[in-house]
Amino acid sequence: MRRHHFERHYSGRAGWLRAAVLGANDGILSTASLVVGVAAAAADREEILIAGIAGLVAGAMSMAAGEYVSVSSQADAEKADIERERRELEADPEAEIRELTQIYVQRGLKPPLAKEVALELTAHDALKAHARDELGLSESHRARPAQAAAASAFTFALGALLPLLAALASPPGTALLVVAASSLVALAVLGVLAAFAGGSSLLTSAARVTFWGAIGMSATALIGRLVGAVI
Repeated sequence: MRRHHFERHYSGRAGWLRAAVLGANDGILSTASLVVGVAAAAADREEILIAGIAGLVAGAMSMAAGEYVSVSSQADAEKADIERERRELEADPEAEIRELTQIYVQRGLKPPLAKEVALELTAHDALKAHARDELGLSESHRARPAQAAAASAFTFALGALLPLLAALASPPGTALLVVAASSLVALAVLGVLAAFAGGSSLLTSAARVTFWGAIGMSATALIGRLVGAVI
């Protein structure tokens, strides 16, 4: 009985994973930092929650817009490259075969075999072969603006909910400590999940995101305390 060999690859997840991790990380960190800063200024619970909700809505919209614009620019560049390849294939197909052959030679194939491969792939789908092997573009790595925007906005909102719920559940006068501690734990867990999904080091990812989270919240807490003292 023939068994099919299955391998798990992580690179196909790069587009949505980057947007999702960035959104969740920003949602936790920016909202927690905002809440911590406001709490450090001796604000009451209502003021803290209003600031946090405003930060959630504004941040989610900003993430969606930023991701859509940036990934759209990448998609436009990819489309322009593919269109240029299409015109070159129509204008001089022989030159394109030679170009593809040279690419395979540089990758280690002997010239006769490289040309045979180039001819076979050109006959099957010339544009796809050049997009993949000359431009480095494949379907799993294509820019998807709407997907990136939706993933960023949704995960930002999810991440931002945690510090808001922590502030809501914290006893009077403890919002700063409760929000900071719970958010750092959440950032560490997010780092572990992102590393697991991407196949990288769990400890390194968790430590990196937690470190920068602590730096961000410490800075806003200091500013909030200073502003609160002045006011």
